[in-house]
Amino acid sequence: MFKHIMVPIDLAHIDVLEPSLDVVADMAKHYDAKITYVGVTSNTPNSVARTPDEYEQKLDAFAQKRHGVHGQPVTAKVYGSTDPVADLDDILVKAVDELGADLIIMATHLPKKLDAVMPAHGGKIATHTDASVFLVRPH
Repeated sequence: MFKHIMVPIDLAHIDVLEPSLDVVADMAKHYDAKITYVGVTSNTPNSVARTPDEYEQKLDAFAQKRHGVHGQPVTAKVYGSTDPVADLDDILVKAVDELGADLIIMATHLPKKLDAVMPAHGGKIATHTDASVFLVRPH
């Protein structure tokens, strides 16, 4: 059913992503799907990397490490932005189309009142792409 899974990754918060990464591994093995880990980073130095190229190297290393867990084909794709927080949703929607992903698996937070004003990223992706979106809540 699914051939290409896109997984948004924030390298600054890997520990929060662990439950969703377990789901990614299971789904990729079940459907024999390839995985693309997508990162969005600033064009200026940040807590993870000094440059988008360095961020890409780190995301690539992360993807290869995850490949060792699930054994499915992996790639990494980094998008640079002057304002990753403001641009994140639009960049992820663009990435879905550009990559041809048919399933997006991403970590999400528990619902909050603020979601009425600032909806979660998964909701925007689900309403602006044809891909299925699987949101994984924290334990």
